[in-house]
Amino acid sequence: MNLRRHITFGIALPAFVALAIWSCSSDDPIIDSFSPTPYVIPDAPHFPKILNIPEDNPMTVEGVDLGRYLFYDGRLSGNTSKDLLMSCATCHIQENGFEVGIDHPKYVGGITFGLPIPDFPDGKPTPHFMLSIVNTVYNSNGYFWNGMINESNNSLGNENLGVPADSQFNFKNLESLAWLTITAPHEMNSTVERSVATINAVALYKEKFKAAFGTEEVNYDRISKAIAQFVRSIVSHNSKFHKSLRQEAELNPLEQQGHDLFFSEDADCFHCHGGSILMTTNDFFNNGKDATFDPEDHDRHFVTGDALDIGAYRAPSLINVELTAPYMHDGRFKSLDEVIDFYSEGLVYSDYVHPLMKNVRQKGVQLTENEKSALKAFLLTLTDNELIQDPQFSCPPELKEWSG
Repeated sequence: MNLRRHITFGIALPAFVALAIWSCSSDDPIIDSFSPTPYVIPDAPHFPKILNIPEDNPMTVEGVDLGRYLFYDGRLSGNTSKDLLMSCATCHIQENGFEVGIDHPKYVGGITFGLPIPDFPDGKPTPHFMLSIVNTVYNSNGYFWNGMINESNNSLGNENLGVPADSQFNFKNLESLAWLTITAPHEMNSTVERSVATINAVALYKEKFKAAFGTEEVNYDRISKAIAQFVRSIVSHNSKFHKSLRQEAELNPLEQQGHDLFFSEDADCFHCHGGSILMTTNDFFNNGKDATFDPEDHDRHFVTGDALDIGAYRAPSLINVELTAPYMHDGRFKSLDEVIDFYSEGLVYSDYVHPLMKNVRQKGVQLTENEKSALKAFLLTLTDNELIQDPQFSCPPELKEWSG
């Protein structure tokens, strides 16, 4: 079960005894000296203390380190040909807030696609645009735009992708995303077996798997757990806005005006994006983008079956929003100015629009040009420049040629 836990500056020894036993297969000897180092999520002021970390995958320094290597290694796709490499970091790029960005030389306009397959020689396009993976450790309300990956999802495996209906191949948590990324035809379009065999053949991983899990064995379960640990370690809390809350920085007058608008009924941003310091409630809303809806878009209704969820998608975090264009699940807006204009005078009424979109009948909140400038100035204070330059989240030097 994917349980949320309160993390302090010490993690009980029994959890790591259990980890040592769990990490060894039935044929492996239990290593008495295996004692990985607890990894502590930074205790940032005002941030949630409840973290979404499964009991069977406690975070360790060694696990996060292994996960970082796997995250950046294009051989995770099961390929060793330099023109067929794909890693998690191929699309989740540090300098773009761990999204692909709008100016990627390959993924022009933020449209991503997988490795070549017969029906799609240039790669199959992904169904939705990027969501940031920053601060996912604080999210206990499912993953993806529609929240399909969640603790209540009891589905297992995927016969169409050749993935068995075993408990490790679930749809419940971040760990699920590793096998989905490997096998999805619009991403790596590979198999778990190929991925494991290719990583197993890379010499540097022997010691890293041993350090993280007690033995050198490479398997899917360990790969997914390590990648999930690294992703959970990507925490953003050093934007100018966050520093201003800690009285380490001060918003200028225009930024402060935008801040006040953001958290007021005048701009009405805070209901969906201001529920916490994470700049999102992690809930799902039909925000008035469209009047008609296509079931093939896989909205929240696709997950819940509730008619009230037609056309609804996750409200993404606005941390690093300056870097994460294009915006919305379908990438329809290419700039923050377009987004602000949409909420100001571009809303579209439908029977399914969320009640919090109180200004939909008048097409938006009707901001003045000055108010739009102020709101944008505040949004730019949410950029965490320290995160996007932090070497602990960057590609390891020895993997540069393999990063894909």
